[in-house]
Amino acid sequence: MGEFKVHRVRFFNYVPSGIRCVAYNNQSNRLAVSRTDGTVEIYNLSANYFQEKFFPGHESRATEALCWAAGQRLFSAGLNGEIIEYDLQALNIKYAVDAFGGPIWSMTASPSGSQLLVGCEDGSVKLFQITPDKIQFERNFDRQKSRILSLSWHPSGTHIAAGSIDYINVFDVKSGSTIRKMIVDRQCMGVSKRKCIVWGVAFLSDGTIISADSSGKVQFWDSATGTLVKSHLIANADVHSIAVADQEDSFVVGTAEGTIFHFQLVPVTSNSNEKQWVRTKPFQHHTHDVRAVAHSPTALISGGTDTHLVIRPLMEKVEVKNYDAALRKITFPHRRLISCSKKRQLLLFQFAHHLELWRLGSTVATGKNGDTLPLSKNADHLLHLKTKGPENIICSSISPCGSWIAYSTASRFCLCRLNYEHDNISLKRVSKMPAFLRSALQILFSEDSTKLFVASNQGSLHILQLLEGSFKHLHAFQPLSGTVEAMCLLAVSPDGNWLAASGTSAGVHVYNIKQLKLHCTVPAYNFPVTALAIAPDTNNLVIAHSDQQVFEYSIPDKQYTEWSRAVQKQGFHYLWLQRDTPITHISFHPKRPMHILLHDAYMFCIIDKSLPLPSDKTLLYNPLPPMNESDVVRRRTAHAFKISKIYKPLLFLDLLDERTLVAVERPLDDIIAQLPPPIKKKKFGT
Repeated sequence: MGEFKVHRVRFFNYVPSGIRCVAYNNQSNRLAVSRTDGTVEIYNLSANYFQEKFFPGHESRATEALCWAAGQRLFSAGLNGEIIEYDLQALNIKYAVDAFGGPIWSMTASPSGSQLLVGCEDGSVKLFQITPDKIQFERNFDRQKSRILSLSWHPSGTHIAAGSIDYINVFDVKSGSTIRKMIVDRQCMGVSKRKCIVWGVAFLSDGTIISADSSGKVQFWDSATGTLVKSHLIANADVHSIAVADQEDSFVVGTAEGTIFHFQLVPVTSNSNEKQWVRTKPFQHHTHDVRAVAHSPTALISGGTDTHLVIRPLMEKVEVKNYDAALRKITFPHRRLISCSKKRQLLLFQFAHHLELWRLGSTVATGKNGDTLPLSKNADHLLHLKTKGPENIICSSISPCGSWIAYSTASRFCLCRLNYEHDNISLKRVSKMPAFLRSALQILFSEDSTKLFVASNQGSLHILQLLEGSFKHLHAFQPLSGTVEAMCLLAVSPDGNWLAASGTSAGVHVYNIKQLKLHCTVPAYNFPVTALAIAPDTNNLVIAHSDQQVFEYSIPDKQYTEWSRAVQKQGFHYLWLQRDTPITHISFHPKRPMHILLHDAYMFCIIDKSLPLPSDKTLLYNPLPPMNESDVVRRRTAHAFKISKIYKPLLFLDLLDERTLVAVERPLDDIIAQLPPPIKKKKFGT
């Protein structure tokens, strides 16, 4: 692998926002996740659970409900009283409609997907018609005395169950009137509470209503008579959420104690046709409140205050018992939040509402392999750049020379010039940015820091020439006719001649920067791109996909390289393909053209193209340290993949020079330490 001096950085104080809602789309096998800061993420479960799209958060947008409707349309609602529809192509908000009922606490789409129902703070339940372009208010249902916290349609679309404080209502959709009202028991562990909040309801096709409430109970009601059929006390704290399988043979609930309970409909006896609901499995994959759950055909999905998105496969539903049946925890975004200035050894950290610029520390000490060297100069926090307004930062970048910083929110693009004088740093914003640069999805500087490439949310790519304290717009590559595909990943060649851009589904386009035209399009592949980079000298484009495949494409020859064809013919090692975090960064060694450096959240790898590929019988990764010098040589020449798992969770890794690496880690214990304390549970013997 070679010896490197590694800057091991752990001062990126990043804490993901907690998960508030999840919504599963059975048609596209995608999962929408909203977080407490208003960010909405889209995961493609068919593409190795890759986070293929995201919508930045907003301080005034506290999302309380999320749902799919009319096939592929995504809606959210929250405490600002607005219903929002998202544009999944341009990756921005299509429109926002005020429901005029105060804060919205719940929302659900009709079984046909043509209507939307919201529950408001003022006790109103409002019905909206979904039109091809927008949503249109239809009517109000009977107003209740307290806020509507949960809603569920009957599968026939004729009735609705609404959970409130101390009671559950059943509405007739045609008339909008209340036909049944069920009072919920306030008793919890023998003690009467002041009120009982019905956090979740589910209306089954046989007329059964399942409720989850703040007294720790899951209750079954007969909607025809309004009577309680059965009650399960499952927690000493709130049961926050409920999700039912499409077949209505199982459901899952999440509690404030961090436990998930799975209920299944099973026969009373082995020969009986009569069935009953039985609590079958508890899962403790969270440390804090489970605020949202979803039930896909093969897995239970949950998220909450501890920021983890947990996918727990149901073994009886998984056809092939392979690595896909393993538990997955997704904590970090599948995009880069860190950029690096190699010349000045600076790191730019991106947070929701500010940027931090740090200078790396240095040492004059020497040591042998594996030693931790003392710093002769500590890392310096040079700059804290706060954004204006309530919008989250979408993307940011620092130029390789360290003299420029650019970032973008949903409505504002900002370019800053940095000046360094001894230990002092000054910043000057470039004024009068053009309107077409209002919002960017990706920003990238050229290797010589003279050009800036900006991917807008309208599908266009802009090239700016950077001058001393200003810029000049050189060219804009417009999207292909009839498409508004947003470009999410950019890569520029070190010689500045080629620009590669990847969208969420349109493949990879390569542009000739000197001639300002589209050069070629890389053949389409079924899985989304997670990282791409262009090698120096050869101008080979290396592309990583969410299914862990890596391709090398020759830009001058407009075809895959011989090495890439050999890899596809033999195939990657099965352990390589079973990794569950995507490759987020690719780079190259300046003096070793046969080496490709890449990393995901849990490993750093150097691929040596001059060595043979490992077969499935070969040991891909040896966790034991080498025994002697001959063992080191043997491992270096065994096969092409040199893997290190020392640094994790790994958010960023890159070469600063031929002999120096920088690795940015974010230990999970540091994140948990900054979360609010979980509910204290009494343990036996304490």
